[in-house]
Amino acid sequence: MLKLPTLILSSILMVCCAAKKDEQKINDLTISQEQKTRLDTAYFASGCFWCTEAVFERVQGVVDVVSGYAGGDRPNPTYQQVSAGITNYAEAVRIAYDSEVVSYKQLIEFFYASHDPTQLNRQGPDVGKQYRSEIYYQNDEEKKQAEARKEYLDQSDKYDSKVVTLITPFTNFFEAEDYHQNYYELHPNQPYVYSVSRPKVEKFMKEYKEFLKEKYK
Repeated sequence: MLKLPTLILSSILMVCCAAKKDEQKINDLTISQEQKTRLDTAYFASGCFWCTEAVFERVQGVVDVVSGYAGGDRPNPTYQQVSAGITNYAEAVRIAYDSEVVSYKQLIEFFYASHDPTQLNRQGPDVGKQYRSEIYYQNDEEKKQAEARKEYLDQSDKYDSKVVTLITPFTNFFEAEDYHQNYYELHPNQPYVYSVSRPKVEKFMKEYKEFLKEKYK
């Protein structure tokens, strides 16, 4: 589902948002050398990456979130290719986090809680395998924690249907075009952001307020 109104608008946004993202990234990564050495990464797909990025940017201990494409088999995919469903990629995010502040286990919980993991190859109005729910684990411990949370949710009364989240080994991640980065913050009144992303992000913030960065509480 192509969320931008026209390719012309995309081109304009690519120029202006790139500079803002660079500025934002510099601000986010103003951390101590000690913290830099202990940063870990996590890779998740849970529908539109605008929503997913915005959720995790608000979590304490998360230093940076980058929107991109994961799980495919061709190099350098473009948004037009992925959104058209002609690749095996999913819209995904790469999260850099301080494991002394937030654990991978907690990120897994936030991941499941911030979308509907029972929807197969879709999230709300976004339909297709590119919007699938998927966790890309990098080692056996991450796989174990992802599967444990999935089993817990299936045995609980939280959902009427089974969780369909895929749990697969990490293979690749390509950063999305610059105009997608930090999109939620830069375009709060864009129709999709306002009607779809915002309710998801606000719901997460309400349920997990104690885990938010101070500026979002």
